[in-house]
Amino acid sequence: MLDRLSISIGKASAWLTLFMVLVTFIVVVMRYVFDAGLIWLQESVIWMHAFVFMVGAAYTLQAEEHVRVDVFYRNMSPRRRAWVDLLGVVIFLLPLCLFLGFKAWDFVAVSWRLQEASRESGGLPYPLVPLLKSILLLMPLTLGLQGVALFMRSLTTLRTD
Repeated sequence: MLDRLSISIGKASAWLTLFMVLVTFIVVVMRYVFDAGLIWLQESVIWMHAFVFMVGAAYTLQAEEHVRVDVFYRNMSPRRRAWVDLLGVVIFLLPLCLFLGFKAWDFVAVSWRLQEASRESGGLPYPLVPLLKSILLLMPLTLGLQGVALFMRSLTTLRTD
């Protein structure tokens, strides 16, 4: 179930990537052909880019496409890989997700409390900025959940061998 959640979010962020390219094209055409621009549209590209990378992290981990020093891992037996994955989740991934969530909490809460809008005239209005900053909480949550799925898969591998 956790894997399916990561896959669904990853596929949605892939479509967002296409939308981001289209919006970037519109921004460029508006600026260089019509000598006009919309600040909120330009800002939305930056936020979409952040969303794709931060929310796509869980999908990347699920698909095993994340950055890994693969010199030793690829030659290990499935049982040893399961141990590396299990310990990596417990020692590195979950503590990092907890730390990121803890550090982001106040930052996001203040944004909601202040009803933050873009600093730029014509930029993104409230509630889009706090909503987008909430991605800082969504990323460690989804990544942590995918870490739990990896942990469970590793336990299953260790129990069956």
